[in-house]
Parts: sequence; C-alpha cells; structure tokens
Amino acid sequence: MLLYFLLCALLGVGLEKVKENCGVVGVISRSKANAVPLVIDALRALQHRGQEAWGVAVPGKNPYKKLGLVIDAGQRELDLLTREYNSPIAIGHVRYSTAGRKDLESAQPLKVKDLCIAHNGTLSNIKELSGVVGGCTFTPQHASDTLIAANKIVDHLRQKKGGFSKALKVLSDEMAGSYCFTFFSDNNDAVYAARDPRGFRPMVVGYRNNTQTYVVASESIALSAVQAGLVRNLQPGELLKIGYSEMKSEIFATADSHAHCSFEYTYFAHPGSVMEQISIYEARKRIGVGLAKKFPIPDADVVIPVPDSARLAAMGYAEAAGKPFDEGLLKDRYSKKGRFRSFIEPHKGDRVEINQWIIPIVQVFEGKHVVVIDDSLVRGTSSTEIVKALRRGGARKISMLITFPPIEFPCFAGIDFPTQEELAIFGSEATLAEKVERVRKTIGVDFLGYNDPKTLAESIGMDVNSMCFTCATGNYSALGVTPKLTLGSS
Repeated sequence: MLLYFLLCALLGVGLEKVKENCGVVGVISRSKANAVPLVIDALRALQHRGQEAWGVAVPGKNPYKKLGLVIDAGQRELDLLTREYNSPIAIGHVRYSTAGRKDLESAQPLKVKDLCIAHNGTLSNIKELSGVVGGCTFTPQHASDTLIAANKIVDHLRQKKGGFSKALKVLSDEMAGSYCFTFFSDNNDAVYAARDPRGFRPMVVGYRNNTQTYVVASESIALSAVQAGLVRNLQPGELLKIGYSEMKSEIFATADSHAHCSFEYTYFAHPGSVMEQISIYEARKRIGVGLAKKFPIPDADVVIPVPDSARLAAMGYAEAAGKPFDEGLLKDRYSKKGRFRSFIEPHKGDRVEINQWIIPIVQVFEGKHVVVIDDSLVRGTSSTEIVKALRRGGARKISMLITFPPIEFPCFAGIDFPTQEELAIFGSEATLAEKVERVRKTIGVDFLGYNDPKTLAESIGMDVNSMCFTCATGNYSALGVTPKLTLGSS
C-alpha cells in the first residue's frame, strides 16, 4: 500500500475526495432512434443538480464534455453534437462538485477502456478503495471517486468475474458512501443503471412509447422533459440492464435500512419531480405546514420565501398560519448569475454575487413584521445578505424559519458542506440553543427557528429512520465510515 501511494505521488495523482451530487441520464431506443437529443433535453431538466459542466457519451466515441450550462451551448453546437454522436444508446451528466475544480478533466461521463460511466454521489472511502484497484494506472491529475470505481469495475470485468452484477456486488462490499451510476460498454448493446443499497440518491426509470425508448435519470422531471412516463424508482441496491429486446433487474447488494437524503426533499430536487412515490411539490408545502405548527407567529404581517426552493414551504406556512403570502424577494433572471443556485456554487464570492441579485420588493414588507422562509441555513452567507436587504427596505421585524434542521456536521454523501468550520452552526462547547442564538445575532434577524428531523420526515411522509440526517445528528453509521472531523467536532 505504501508503494502504491508513493507511485501515485510521483505521478502527480491526487487522492483527496472529490464529492459530487450531480444529475445522470441513460437512454436506449429500441426503435434505434437517436438518443442524443433526449439526453440533452433531460440534462437541461436536471440543470438544477449541477451548474459547472455537462457531458454526453455514446458507444465507440470519446465523451463530449463542456464547461458551464447546457443551455449556454449554441444551437449549431448542439445540432453538430446530435449528428456526430448519433446513437440509440447514450448517457449524460451534469456536474456539481464540492472541490471547486472547474475543468473538463473532472467533467463526466468518464471513459475507462470500453466502459463509459456517469456518477451521482460520493464514495466516502476513496483512499482505501483506490488501494485495491490494481495499481496506480490513472493519468488524470485528480483521481476522482468515479474514476476509481470505473477502474475497479473494468478490472473485475477483465478478470471475467461474472459481469457487471458480480463486479458491483464485489465493489459494494468495498465502497462506502452514496452512488448512482449510469453506464454502458462498447462491447454490449445495453444501458445500465445502479443505485447504492441505502438509496441515498434518487434514480428513476421511464418509457417513451412513440420511439420505444427507455430513460433512466436522477429525477422524474427529466422524464417529463422528454415526454417519457414514469415507470418506477430503481430500488436501492438494484442493477438494471436495458437492452434492445429485454430488461433485466438484479439486486446486487442489500442494507438493513435505507437512508434517503433529506436535503433532496427540501432543496436539491426539482419541485416537479416525484421521489419514492412522493411529490416534491406537495412535500414542500407540507413542510411549511409543519413549520407553522412548530413556530406560530401571531403578530406576523406577511410570509415571504427566499427564492426559489423555499417558495412552496412559504406557501404552506402562510396557508396554515392564516397569514398573507407574497413575493418579497425576486431573483434578477437577467443578471449574469441570476439563473444560478447559490448553494451549489463552490466559491464564496460566486455565492455572494448570486445573492446580490436577489431584488427586495420593498412595497411588500416595508414597516411590517415579515416571516422569511428559507430551505436551509448552511454557511450563513445567503441569509446575511438577504437580511441586510430586508433591513434596508424598511422591514420592521424579521423572523426567519428554516425548513431543514441545524446542519452541525459535514456531509460525506455528496452535499457541499464538507468541513465543520465553514458551517454557521459550529462549535462543540455550546448547547444547540446557544448556537442558534449566536447564528441569529450573526445574520441579524429578530427570531430564528429551525425544523427538526422528526417534524421534517413526518411532513415529507417518510419514516425518519429511512432518511439520512447525518449532517444534523453526526451519526455516520449509514455511510459505513467513521470520518475524522475537523475543528469543533463533538
């Protein structure tokens, strides 16, 4: 093992963790229609899951990868891609990284020999996993978890250990963390999809009847974008093979319980998606109702959301509390970064810039006690800027309610808060109430209230024990790792 790391160091290969919570797509048309236009449209629908880069891959070619948003690509470029990559089989990826690397080398899909793969999630034990790949053979400067998993799968296939199902079964015993894969082999006329046995990240399969096309994707909103109907969710631990004439499902791994990411339901997922048979739209409104029961504020004058993902929760709160709902904050869609999501920007300067283009509508809240609903409070960057804008606009009193519980611990399953010292709720010496009071003073509100795991899970409509709340509880048992936390760990 020591020799392995020395060789990697000599070759300039980094083994630090690259965490990604992205969007993946896989398409196969049994009528042999071109799958690439559907992948492009599906990636557009999943853009909220990744803003840094996107890519498309088909058998027999190197992946096409591009920095930025799918929508920023010109029509001539997309037409050329559609023609040159014409294939009834294709996969795609939109990237959101937490390492801040914005280069095509880190973009996906990745190709290793005959295997092309796209990944949504994070492998928490990347250093350990990299040591069993069979040698330091990577050429990129950054050995990502996706690349290591791909090399491992290829190694299993090369040794003829039973195909993809056997490779994933063996790999699942070695991998810790969250993962959803779409992939194909140049030597096999099929698209594959796999989901980790805990079900951290979502994945669905749909069918488009007019072209006899199957689509697997991170969210059902991608199916809607290509006029495909939702067939079902992939089960945790399932490998799905979709060929031209058959579909085969296998369970390659099982777990004693599931750990569906709670952050997907409050922030990450598109409101038009359905996850685990639960409408995200309806769940977010119920979350607002739950907040109204937990935090009644009788003297409130108006309820406003922080755009955009908190809008439905604010509507639910206002309806349950019998208070007026209004749009007191609007994003400037015409600014340079007005269409971006601030949380998934890896650099603080970019997050601040995005929030500077949230425009306060003074007439809505001037002289009033305003209840502001936000989906989460992670670093406090966005909240501080928004509260300043409301104060400047003449808000008499500001109460802020957060749909997600206090985030006290790093996420090692693909969400961008990897160190404790960057969290607004930070420090092991104080009680939770004392930490909340410190954050309240820091961001400048008159009252600050956080949701709790039990209330949130009940509002969503899931068993709290089937959801991942590691970032709120510090219990990493579902991930299968015991991470060494940074300053402030408890």
